[in-house]
Amino acid sequence: MTTPPSAIESGAPQPARIGDFARLTGVLFSPKATYEDIAAKPSWALPLVIIVVLSVVVVAVFGQRVGWRGLVEKKIAESSRTADMPADQKAEAVERGAKFAPIVAYVSTVVAVPVAALLVTAVLMGVFNLVAGARVSFLQSLGIVTYSWTPAIIGAVIGLILLFVKAPDTINIENLVADNVGAFLSGDSPRWLMTLGTSLNLFVFWTIALMGIGYSAASPKKISIGKGIAIVVICWALFTLAKVGWVGAFS
Repeated sequence: MTTPPSAIESGAPQPARIGDFARLTGVLFSPKATYEDIAAKPSWALPLVIIVVLSVVVVAVFGQRVGWRGLVEKKIAESSRTADMPADQKAEAVERGAKFAPIVAYVSTVVAVPVAALLVTAVLMGVFNLVAGARVSFLQSLGIVTYSWTPAIIGAVIGLILLFVKAPDTINIENLVADNVGAFLSGDSPRWLMTLGTSLNLFVFWTIALMGIGYSAASPKKISIGKGIAIVVICWALFTLAKVGWVGAFS
């Protein structure tokens, strides 16, 4: 028995691939088809680069329009470690903090985003492959994760606009876009409650849904859309509980 020729060998037309820029809009308006394309030919760099660049721009604009001194003063005032610090020492701490805060912000932005993408990619790939019996490769998982962060691009653009239209003294860089429950809690709320509130984030929930659809598209025989979303929700909930518990224990 002869082996039938492949579609390429037989000259059959191949399905057109979706370009990287088209994938950014595709995950928002046609996620299933877009993630099927990502699974077939993974890519990941474009959304990651855009998020890093936009984050750097937000940090730069914040430094120019608002400045870091106010944020540092707020942090020092809220910290139990510096509550009893003499006024002259607090002033020195503010000066040092205002000097190093932008450096830390730039470095953490450039480093933290790619590292977070790699960690989330590895964890979710492991969970889906071990728990759900999927066979998702690392590159497929990385493509799903990074393109699922497209809502973060929208959030960064909104935040950048707010930096220009809002009065500088009303801007909180830690909660630039009021997209979470923490934005509506009082400033004197316990840190663990504020951490939990900021985790209940509209853009995060949107991302979770996209990730679930993405992993379902990569392994449709093993993972339904509902199952995919449920697995991501459980992973997110466990991480959130650990983070809230850590803050509650050491704040």
